[in-house]
Amino acid sequence: MHDTPPLVPDFTQWPSFPFEGDLRVRQLDDPVPVEPPRKGEGHRECTACKAPDDAYIWVGERWRVRAMDRPTGLPMVLILESRSHLDLGDLPNLLAAELGVMTVRLERAIRSLDGVARVHVNRWGDGSAHLHMWFLARPYGQLQLRGTFLSLWDSILPPISEARWRENLAMVAAWLAEFGGRPLAEPPRIQWQAPSSFTGQPPADEEPPEGEPVSVIGSAEETPPTEEPEVEAPTRDA
Repeated sequence: MHDTPPLVPDFTQWPSFPFEGDLRVRQLDDPVPVEPPRKGEGHRECTACKAPDDAYIWVGERWRVRAMDRPTGLPMVLILESRSHLDLGDLPNLLAAELGVMTVRLERAIRSLDGVARVHVNRWGDGSAHLHMWFLARPYGQLQLRGTFLSLWDSILPPISEARWRENLAMVAAWLAEFGGRPLAEPPRIQWQAPSSFTGQPPADEEPPEGEPVSVIGSAEETPPTEEPEVEAPTRDA
């Protein structure tokens, strides 16, 4: 028989906590005798090993940097992965030293973007046995997003524009390429059309476009079905 759930902790009253209203703590499940294998363990296929280079924004000899499959609420969310199928504690000295260099280098690249105040670096590792480090950019001036709940806010905030997202990806990839490797992210194409007249006024039968262009990634035609994705998008519990 489970004990009475404890009261909600004090952090629910922090300004950075994303939710309000009545909350209660869930019952804690009984511990399992054997934990299930993660992706890349046992007979489970490794998503990172399977992914081709063109699924990343930057690739090097021993490291690759990956983005989400579409814009999210933060200015930038990236994942640093080793090419070798190793977890954090399995890294040899060379890769362990390079991990420190790559972490600092990628943090600086993301922090150089306009509107970024801080970069949070996280490693969970419960979903995949392949080393992957998360880098989340906190928008400048958004003090409510400070601290440990930034990853939750990323799923709550409205996504940034497709053009800004792609521009940020291209800038980070180019920044990393200054130290080696190969950038694969490209900036957004300019939406330009030759004018039909030189009066500066649109034709009478046309109206100025409203809003931003439809995102290709977000469209139903370009989004792979969730049952059989071409390249599986990272999940926050990975």
